[in-house]
Amino acid sequence: MAQDLLSLLSPNSIIIFIIVFTRLSGMIASAPLFSTYPIPTQAKIWLCATVAFIMYPVVIKTSALSIPNNMIELTLFLVKEFFVGFLIGFIARFIFSAVQIAGQTLGIQMGITMGQVLDPTSNEQTPIIGQVYVYVATIVFLALNAHHWLFISIYKSFAAIPPGLEFIFTPALVKQVIMLFSHMFVISFQIILPIFCVLFISEVLMGFVAKMMPQMNIFMVALPFKIGLGLILIIMFIAPTISYLAYAIEKYMAGILKLFMG
Repeated sequence: MAQDLLSLLSPNSIIIFIIVFTRLSGMIASAPLFSTYPIPTQAKIWLCATVAFIMYPVVIKTSALSIPNNMIELTLFLVKEFFVGFLIGFIARFIFSAVQIAGQTLGIQMGITMGQVLDPTSNEQTPIIGQVYVYVATIVFLALNAHHWLFISIYKSFAAIPPGLEFIFTPALVKQVIMLFSHMFVISFQIILPIFCVLFISEVLMGFVAKMMPQMNIFMVALPFKIGLGLILIIMFIAPTISYLAYAIEKYMAGILKLFMG
């Protein structure tokens, strides 16, 4: 037992720990929640260190890594590890980008794009409806413990993409990444499709009213009507929206895991 403990403190083990820590740091730097909300940097570092300390003994047992013997090679190792982790977190952010696109599209259709707030996930001014949908997606994401899937993906990635300088984008990996990216637009439109269709039909009907009653200033009625109707529809569809978001997030995180399942 003492010998096993000492082996975990050997120079080779420390280097592997640094490699695991670097891959986790890349994921934390780009993953939703961890990178988009004002979490103290010290807390992120300690989280990476704790998870790496738990994970690296398993990586030592399963990885046949030849330890680099110079700083240049070690630096290349760490750059590659950071990139792999960053890629996992970046793909996970697509789901929040989909929600943001949905909210922005709905805000344009409702005519309230002038009302903007600071989005902490992108540090940009976004329509308030988009921000509401982002917050709903964040709550669903946490309720599903989807952030645990990110750490599982990191763990699985050490088997699919072992530490070292060899990193090949296989056709299966590229295909899966492209599919996850394309699903971002599908999810965004499926979130708001019922509300968008009702608002579009109401706009068409108001166009007919404007033609049949030219003396009526339809523009003075259309804007508050669309805003009120949109808010009512958002409230009516909030439960189905949450259910669909839960389904979409689970399916999306399973797709990220599939990147490293053979």
